[in-house]
Amino acid sequence: MDIVECLSLIDLLCAREFPAAHGRTEYGESGPGYHIAALRTSEDFREGDGSARDETEAQYEADRDGLAERLGERWGSPQHVSLYSVLDRSLGGEDMEEPWAGLSGHVPDVQLWRVPGVGRWVALGVSRWDRELPCQLLGIVTSADPP
Repeated sequence: MDIVECLSLIDLLCAREFPAAHGRTEYGESGPGYHIAALRTSEDFREGDGSARDETEAQYEADRDGLAERLGERWGSPQHVSLYSVLDRSLGGEDMEEPWAGLSGHVPDVQLWRVPGVGRWVALGVSRWDRELPCQLLGIVTSADPP
């Protein structure tokens, strides 16, 4: 997906109603108060020495930063939010709101904006499930305030 398609998808998700229950969508997943879209997904990394994984992560971070620049033109500079504390609190038994709780298990940090006039947050993050699994550039739209 190129940058124009990513921006269009984020706009679509900002306008789309949230579903009553969690489920898969044509772009990723949605649930009460959130949409998560896979803007890019790599191949898996079961073969090789790990260098391809490192290169892909670096490219996806650069893609996230390029998209963040474009969103920054609309809404100003993003907040950089680490999700480590969310993961730590979740593992400690604290009930954390979605999508933040689920994201914290594989997205270490996000670039985050409060969208003026719509009461929603937009976030961009790079998913890193496991060294062998694909990387993903994620676009997140949510009404849930970040923890």
